[in-house]
Amino acid sequence: MAKVESFELDHTKVKAPYVRLITVEEGPKGDKISNFDLRLVQPNENAIPTGGLHTIEHLLASLLRDRLDGVIDCSPFGCRTGFHLITWGEHSTTEVAKALRDSLKAIRDDITWEDVPGTTIESCGNYRDHSLFSAQEWCNDILKKGISDDPFDRHVVED
Repeated sequence: MAKVESFELDHTKVKAPYVRLITVEEGPKGDKISNFDLRLVQPNENAIPTGGLHTIEHLLASLLRDRLDGVIDCSPFGCRTGFHLITWGEHSTTEVAKALRDSLKAIRDDITWEDVPGTTIESCGNYRDHSLFSAQEWCNDILKKGISDDPFDRHVVED
């Protein structure tokens, strides 16, 4: 069975919230794709409930694209502690951490229910499982801790 990098990571050593570059892969024509670990809560100590995580997911799909070039996908971890962010090209962890921070601030401070995309039966596979209240509470908690651009040493990004 192939080894998966994230299962090799010692989850007891990281200090969330953080952004971590997992890998940069190069395709046969030289295109680069970057994979980031956007860890919002400390592994094995907390997990974001599905309603809040689902709403954060839908909002990050748009908000990160507004703030960062080349976003391909942002998908939640099954453990509910964060997201994979896949992008074209290369970005620094600082650049991604700032985009994430600003997106979480927008969720906390500016977003109303009407702003949340994909909340109808036609546009979402589990449209009943959303909670903007939960998303905003979790974003507030995460932002109080600050987003680090280093997974092992707390280096909170500033403006």
